[in-house]
Amino acid sequence: MMTENELNMLAAYMVDTHGFKAIQYAESAVSELEMIGETLRADAWRSLRSVVLDMVEGRRSRAGHPLH
Repeated sequence: MMTENELNMLAAYMVDTHGFKAIQYAESAVSELEMIGETLRADAWRSLRSVVLDMVEGRRSRAGHPLH
């Protein structure tokens, strides 16, 4: 299981590396994992996608802090 800090660090890395495409990569992973019945792994990617989206849209800092 990933900690919240690890999830934030991974999301920040994805955003820094891929920008807006990080959202698409996470969505693709969710779809592919659901198709093969890997629901737990799909849920993990869904959580990551949510954090990536928050970072891309400016609701969360790269450190994981909420932005107002």
